[in-house]
Amino acid sequence: MAPKLHQQLSGKYFIEAFSQEKNELLVVFGDGPDGDTLTHPFFIKATFRPDFSCLSFPEKFDRARRNSVNLFNEFKNQRIERVRVCLNERALRFDCDSGAVLVFKLFGNRSNIVGFSNQGNVTSLFNNRLIADQNIQLGALDRPLEQDYEAFLQSDRQLKSLFPTFGKLVNAVLKKRLAGIPDPLQQWQVVQNLLAEMEQGHYYIYDVDMVPTFSLIALPEAGEGVHYDDPLEGLNQFYYRQVRLNGIDKEKGEIVRVIKKRIVQTENYLENTFEKLVRLEEGVKNEEIGHILMANLHQIPPRTEQVELYDFYRDQPIKIKLKKDWSPQKNAEGYYRKSKNEKIELDRLNDSIMHRQGELEKLQRQLEEINEIDMLRALRTYIKNEQLLTGKVHTADEVELFKKVEFMGFTILIGRNAKNNDLLTKQYAFKEDLWLHARDVSGSHVVIKYQPGKNFPEPVIERAAEIAAYHSKRKSDSLCPVIVTPKKYVRKPKGMPDGAVVLDKEKVVLVVPKP
Repeated sequence: MAPKLHQQLSGKYFIEAFSQEKNELLVVFGDGPDGDTLTHPFFIKATFRPDFSCLSFPEKFDRARRNSVNLFNEFKNQRIERVRVCLNERALRFDCDSGAVLVFKLFGNRSNIVGFSNQGNVTSLFNNRLIADQNIQLGALDRPLEQDYEAFLQSDRQLKSLFPTFGKLVNAVLKKRLAGIPDPLQQWQVVQNLLAEMEQGHYYIYDVDMVPTFSLIALPEAGEGVHYDDPLEGLNQFYYRQVRLNGIDKEKGEIVRVIKKRIVQTENYLENTFEKLVRLEEGVKNEEIGHILMANLHQIPPRTEQVELYDFYRDQPIKIKLKKDWSPQKNAEGYYRKSKNEKIELDRLNDSIMHRQGELEKLQRQLEEINEIDMLRALRTYIKNEQLLTGKVHTADEVELFKKVEFMGFTILIGRNAKNNDLLTKQYAFKEDLWLHARDVSGSHVVIKYQPGKNFPEPVIERAAEIAAYHSKRKSDSLCPVIVTPKKYVRKPKGMPDGAVVLDKEKVVLVVPKP
């Protein structure tokens, strides 16, 4: 785009810049200074909405007589000498022969237009709410970077640091093309091929998740796209297609992107958690180490920090770390204690995998059902009923952060320790939820999640109370008193220790502790 704009604007004069809507600015250039007849005008329309930023180039534009304000008056009648892209930055600079510079900073929802004096000081902004832009250094917008093979190796093959302007689309394509290629030289060749492809001067518009997407590379997997040889024409068509999006396509595209992002996050979690589970299951167990120590107590020298013994589980030697101040038997007891935590961790990982798989299936079902909806009202009703855009969409995180039990259609969350209890009560529990805790002893905070329009059934409260009793110091009692109260009556004054709270209202039930 920059070379094309340089071709169009070099030698032209800045005539005026005005805004008729808070998120749009129109800049007018002409062959002569203002006061002469405006010949061969060239228009740049900057649209900087929170959800969409783009430049377009209308052939003509009629300024309204009202609700219009002039901006960047200091550039009036200045002659454009050069247009170029800032080095390794998403910004265009328009250099005037006076030394003043107008910069189009294309930073997504932080896009702005910034005027600089010939000394490099900021003189004006389009969006004054972006306060940080008042301190931009003009020279800092050019970022010279080493972008050769040696730099690629030194960066540990991190392409985002070498090519910071690639963006999500190009990075996603690169990730796919580099998959399964371990050799760095071959990887670098893939990068060079992609760079060459981007420099060919072809521009494409595809519909990705029902939303127009502008691309410098062909994306056959995105279906049939529209090809342009002129970047300005391609950007114009991209802009027109964006503004013509109807309500159903726009909202459906937004929620589809949200769900697909959650699907990717869930798949990544499942992959990482499964790998961790395999490592735990296939590695040497703490209980086995305890058995090996107990079988060889007489061979362990006192006050040693490491000992090599015979591993009768695998028929080979094994090196075992020890605490030198402990006896061999006490070291074995320490490994037995660790084995209990190891079993708890295995159970937690298995539980997390099971629930995340359920969440993944739910997300995939939601994606299929949304694709079938063709009415805006039906789409909004579905999004509301499935709670896709509410603060209650914590399911994936809750499984990881808290123990979770489903009972009679209600979700029961259990804190894991004091800090985790605080997290559950302060951030993940809403005032309508029901809060439980074993009375007068330390234990887990337990929360029953509220369901709109439903009362908490007594069997659900009793089950949650049994869990709260079990996850407390009273787990071995025959009967345990458990506090039950709405979350809105639970407070945590400043300075209280982790897990401690104050209750403004409570009732107590007696239950038998059960896991």
